[in-house]
Amino acid sequence: MPEADTNAKEKQYRPEVPQKMKPFPLKGAQSYDWGMKNRLARTFDPRSGRTVMLAVDHGYFQGPTTGLERIDLSIVPLIPYCDALFCTRGVLRSLIPPQSQKPMVLRASGGPSILKELSNEEIAMDMEDALRLNACGVGIQVFIGGEYETRSIHNMTRLVDLGMRHGMPVMGVTAVGKDMKRDAQYFRLACRMIAELGATYVKTYYVEEDFETVTASCPVPIVMAGGKKLSEIDALKMAYNAVISGAAGVDMGRNIFQSDDPVAMIQAVRAVVHKHTKPEHALELYQTLKEKHAGKRASAR
Repeated sequence: MPEADTNAKEKQYRPEVPQKMKPFPLKGAQSYDWGMKNRLARTFDPRSGRTVMLAVDHGYFQGPTTGLERIDLSIVPLIPYCDALFCTRGVLRSLIPPQSQKPMVLRASGGPSILKELSNEEIAMDMEDALRLNACGVGIQVFIGGEYETRSIHNMTRLVDLGMRHGMPVMGVTAVGKDMKRDAQYFRLACRMIAELGATYVKTYYVEEDFETVTASCPVPIVMAGGKKLSEIDALKMAYNAVISGAAGVDMGRNIFQSDDPVAMIQAVRAVVHKHTKPEHALELYQTLKEKHAGKRASAR
């Protein structure tokens, strides 16, 4: 049946203009389905192509880590300033306000505590639960060189298969044992294996020497793990150096929530990651915000 409106002069067919589709900017993601790309576009800021993820999943094997004793008090106020939150489904359900519009990436592996062999992990959540929780990704440890290396790799590949079935990105996390050397040679191996076996993006540690070879040889985006607590300037330098060496952002935890002023620190990290602000200028921003927050707290007493 022809449409009722038959006035062709008012139509905007524009046959002289070829149909356009913007290329998806994230490394290695051109062939994914729309749902996968949409979740990635929520996690990685489309304007910069980078992300500031806030990692607060430490309790899944460490218990109440310093700074995470009361997530409702320490972490919820930081959510407006991150691009994505990396947490467990237990924390998400019990403590994260559902009114939040920030994407959630969920820890999907677990098993042993810090009292046991950490590489002896299993997949610890169902992909349907990630969908039920409206997650934008799931993360899993991969212990290249660890005692249970093969198990952790197969955990990840099973999760990748489920992720592809449901349009859910999988972040593979390079897990480094206490006795393993942290250098570019190791991380090139670990990141490349994780990417080759299907991870959508990789979380790994920064190393000062040849980190650009780690990012260049990995066919999917790399986000830098924050690692142990550093001084604010050292943490900002590390984030800056990682980004200019090819990282697509950071997934930082202790260097933000254990800072003297976490709200100021996460904003300084954002300036480094998204605007390439030099670490010294980002530290000035941190100190200015810290003083401002201190003044507000003093006036409220």
